[in-house]
Amino acid sequence: MARISGLSGDDRTPVFVISVAADLAGMHAQTLRQYDRIGLVVPSRTRGGGRRYSAADVTRLREVQRLSQEEGVSLAAIQRIFDLEMQVEALRARVTELDDELDTAREALGQGRRFFAVGSQGEIVALRHGQRPRPRTGGQALVVWEPRARR
Repeated sequence: MARISGLSGDDRTPVFVISVAADLAGMHAQTLRQYDRIGLVVPSRTRGGGRRYSAADVTRLREVQRLSQEEGVSLAAIQRIFDLEMQVEALRARVTELDDELDTAREALGQGRRFFAVGSQGEIVALRHGQRPRPRTGGQALVVWEPRARR
């Protein structure tokens, strides 16, 4: 979406009255009222009850129009799409929070990120980043491989 009055398309500041938002979205004001009634695009309200649309609302109105007209998606399906997108966004944010919590807990336990190697006796050895396995001490084995004779 092109910038509107210095605002980006993700700006959530309610600044546009319904007639301006309708013009920016390329719709009739009555269509915006209908979308508000069914919950597709719900603008902020002034104390007097007037609708105020943000640049993000206008972007959403344009997306409703695109899905409806170009893709043939019903308004109920568009609402479901928007609901699912919000759920995905919330889940992504939660995953990020949980990753941060896990990193914090690992650091608190002194574990950090670990790597694994095979020890001298074949055991698995946990290592921290930058740490090398201890060199083998004691005897060294030599394995000689001889191919079988052809029959």
